[in-house]
Formats: sequence, C-alpha cells, structure tokens
Amino acid sequence: MALDSVIVLALNSGSSSLKFGLYRVTASSAETLISGQIEEIRQIGECLANHDLPAPTAIGHRIVHGGPRLRHHCLIDQSVLRELKAATAYAPLHLPAELSVIRFAREHFPEAAQVACFDTAFHADLPEVARTLPIAKALRADGIQRYGFHGLSCESIVHHLADALPDRLLIAHLGAGASVTAVKAGKSVDTSMGLTPTGGMMMGARSGDLDPGVLIYLMRARQFDAAQLETLIDHHSGLCGISGVGGDMRQLHKAAADNADARLAIQMFCYSARKQIAAMIAVLDGVDTLVFTGGIGENDAVARAEICRGLVWMGVSLDEARNRSADNCVSSVASRCHVLVVPSREDEQIARHTWTLCSGASHAG
Repeated sequence: MALDSVIVLALNSGSSSLKFGLYRVTASSAETLISGQIEEIRQIGECLANHDLPAPTAIGHRIVHGGPRLRHHCLIDQSVLRELKAATAYAPLHLPAELSVIRFAREHFPEAAQVACFDTAFHADLPEVARTLPIAKALRADGIQRYGFHGLSCESIVHHLADALPDRLLIAHLGAGASVTAVKAGKSVDTSMGLTPTGGMMMGARSGDLDPGVLIYLMRARQFDAAQLETLIDHHSGLCGISGVGGDMRQLHKAAADNADARLAIQMFCYSARKQIAAMIAVLDGVDTLVFTGGIGENDAVARAEICRGLVWMGVSLDEARNRSADNCVSSVASRCHVLVVPSREDEQIARHTWTLCSGASHAG
C-alpha cells in the first residue's frame, strides 16, 4: 500500500442508518470524495460505482465501545473481532450493528485493510479520580469503570482548533446522544458518560444518570427484567419519555407552543446540559473555550441560548445575532470565555486514523 495517499472509506453506523465518507488521505489532508447516509450497508458498493469512484484501499469503522481490552484504534483481525463480540454487553445498542458492518466490509472489500476507531480511545487515559466508579474493588477489576464516548467527535474538535487550542476546553456534544467533556491541554480529563453511552446527561431517548434505586424499585415493584430496563432507559426515556412526542428536538420545538410536556422536555435537556457544563468547569478550574457540536449543538440556537443563559455567573455571554446564524464566535465581546459552534467531523477523524494505522502496517511489512 502506497504511503503517500490512501483511499479510505469511513463507516459510521448508527441505530437506524449508516453515515459514510470516501476520502483521499495523506499525511496532511483528508480530501472528501463523497459523503452521505444510507439505510443499509449493502447500498455502499452501488453508491461508489454510480459515482465512478475508486474502491477503498482501507476501511475505517467507528466502534462505540471496545470494552476493557480495546482502548486504542487498531487494525481489525480475528482477535480484535473476538474482543468486540465479548464487549457487546457494554454497548448493546451499538455494537451488534457495528459488527454486522465490519462483517459485510470484510466480505465485499477483501483486499482492503480494516481499522477499528474507538469512541472510547480519546478517554483512555482519564485520571484515576475521574475513571473510577464508586463500587467494590472486585467489580472494578472486571472493567466496570468510566470509559467515556463521543471521543472521535472530541478528537475532531481538537484537530480543528489546532494551534488555537485553549488550555481549558469544554466540548458539549449535543444530539440524540449527548455528553460534555473536559479537555485540559488537549487531553480528556473527565466526561459525563460512564460505563456505557447511556450515562451522563439526558438525551434524545436515553435517560442519562438515574438514581440506581429507580431501577431496583422497578425490579421489585414492577418485576422488570434486564431487557425491560434496557428498553426503558435506552429507548423510552430522555426527551422522548418526558415529552411523549419523540426525541427529535426540532419536533419538540414545533410542539412546545401547545404541549406542556414538550416544553418541559426541552427545559430539562438544557438544564441537564448546563449542570454538566458547570461540573466540568469545576474540573478544569475555569474554562477558556466552550464548543457546541452535534446535531442539537450545531443547529439549535434556542437550546444554546437557554444553556448559556444559566452560565452568566461564570461570565458566559452570547451575541444573539451570531448565535442565531451560528457564526463563530457566538459569544459576545463581553464574554469571559469564547463560545464556538464547530461541526463534528467524526468521519474525517476515522479516515486520518485509518491512514496512520495502514501506513504503520506498511512500514512494518
């Protein structure tokens, strides 16, 4: 494989669709040849052929969770596949679909190197005080700890800021999944999600953190089993559960004028984000830059304004016109910290990691 340029197919699988991007990647750039979204992985070959695009020489896969053993981006071989299958219990909402995509890619692009890019990798070196969950040591030895997620998104933000990277950075990735990450000198030092992508702040259909007693109560009083609890906290909670309308913030804004539950869901989401941001400000002993990213973070000016309205105590102030247009920087000149809206570029980050690992493999070979 040539080291100067690699054609990388980045695959980013979700629960109901698959985002993809084809890139020509070098040491200094990732040129987008095509990007989009498809419903099924089987459509990818046809899509590339219809646009007369080259076949990928390497394929990078976004993997939400690699469990306790897979903490860094790596080439996929049989041992990696075994570890991913073993890690399914950590992310049952994501890993089965991601494994299916890997199997398809290996079968239909047998000559292409396959790379696993983990959402947990950015948080692999969390300080012990942030990583450790307050449970018995014997359980912690089994890998029950804070892993953190949205790592590829965080990496893309750090890459985007480059030479302008502040010492104390907060990244609020707000979408169907939502998290807040504290970044000190380019390194993750704490993040709101925990063992699984269900933890932390309230999300589209996921509960975020709950009093553990709620789950015990449901088991005792309502005879909920593990499957019912999982369905509740991953699919029928968050914005969806509170509003009764759905987990899409755009839909809730439309319904809010006549629907008190929709209004409450929006208020609770912004309140939850504000609390997590405030907690991470304490972790960093202040903040230099707050970045909003993700579907809600990038596109919902009303939510950004509501979140920041509760942060005036630490000097956050938005410019209303800039916030409405998401024209960076959206903070006012009086604000004590910069507030930016930066698109998440997970697929580009996957492409860069894939190039790096394939180049290293070529050197080794």
